[in-house]
Amino acid sequence: MSPVRAESRQLLESPRRKLRSVCKTPYRVLDAPELADDFYLNLVDWSSTNVLGVGLGACVYLWTAHTAAVSKLCDLSESNDTVSSLSWVEKGTTLAVGTLSGKLHIYDAHTLQRQRTYAQAHSNRIGALSWNAHILSSGSRDRNICHRDVREATVKPFKKLLGHKQEVCGLRWNTDGGQQSALLASGGNDNKVCIWDLRGSKRPGMRASPAVAPPGGGPSAGGSGYNTATDDANDIPVWKFHEHTAAVKALAWDPHVSGILATGGGTADKHIRFWNVFTGAMLNELDTGSQVCNLTWSLTSHELVSTHGFSSTTAQNQICIWKYPSLDMVASLTGHTHRVLYLAMSPEGETIVTGAGDETLRFWNAFPKKDTSRSKKESRLDYGRLIR
Repeated sequence: MSPVRAESRQLLESPRRKLRSVCKTPYRVLDAPELADDFYLNLVDWSSTNVLGVGLGACVYLWTAHTAAVSKLCDLSESNDTVSSLSWVEKGTTLAVGTLSGKLHIYDAHTLQRQRTYAQAHSNRIGALSWNAHILSSGSRDRNICHRDVREATVKPFKKLLGHKQEVCGLRWNTDGGQQSALLASGGNDNKVCIWDLRGSKRPGMRASPAVAPPGGGPSAGGSGYNTATDDANDIPVWKFHEHTAAVKALAWDPHVSGILATGGGTADKHIRFWNVFTGAMLNELDTGSQVCNLTWSLTSHELVSTHGFSSTTAQNQICIWKYPSLDMVASLTGHTHRVLYLAMSPEGETIVTGAGDETLRFWNAFPKKDTSRSKKESRLDYGRLIR
């Protein structure tokens, strides 16, 4: 006598489909002596040519994944300097290295030779680097973000941005090749997230002129503060997000949905927040219960991996995989005994590597393989395929 149809009742009463299983143990562990236990540094990056770059003290080492061969790229001990950040260019042939003294080095990964040095790139340590084609952006403790065209002979940046009041510890270009490929996200120790447009500060549906603060001086829609009219319109952020209550190092652009950015806050915040940079709106937030150190989206599934540090609960130093947009936890991986401060993904998107102050690198099979079994069906409407 139930008003619910039998088919509907069967659907409602059927067990919920389990999320996919993930191996809880790393398949490889490498020693990483002198891997710094410093939240503000970025010392691990995996190239598109399957080479892992790791900054250990004053040295940078390259680990070739398919051969397990290790080579030393550089040693800065002679200049009493220490590696503070590194980043591969998209093609994987060039590695940028930032240092505690504010120097910026460019190395050829094939010849292991230094191509050039910006001796006074910043006045303090360079904690964040990000490439967009031939443009190298660097963020520093001096609060500046500098854009350099590495093809140019000049050592001065062609653009310098000052949108943070404390150290810039996160930088991430959106390099999806779409209309948002000119957007740069930056996170700082001032708890702010800025979205910059290399083409200028024009927002969707607005003129490219200096934004004026709304009446009362409050924040604009989407939690974004307008800049005062005295600013240069080309050097102010498109959006500025104020919702985090701790330093923002973790930044990740969604490769599946254009214009979606995930950001993670430090110990006093513990949240992952999701933003639509077209509108400046916060789409969702997730309280992880622990310091968010890194974020990376899966290339093969609509999932997000986060690495964690300090926690108010017993679970800390975790690696978590989340389903998006439901934000259900797919898996929680443990093994590190210190904060998981470093994260990188293999070029095929199946493997992640994590690094911590316990001086180990751990490799995990985190994501499913790309589904190549299903061949694309040709459509009769796809006239391009019919042209001979």
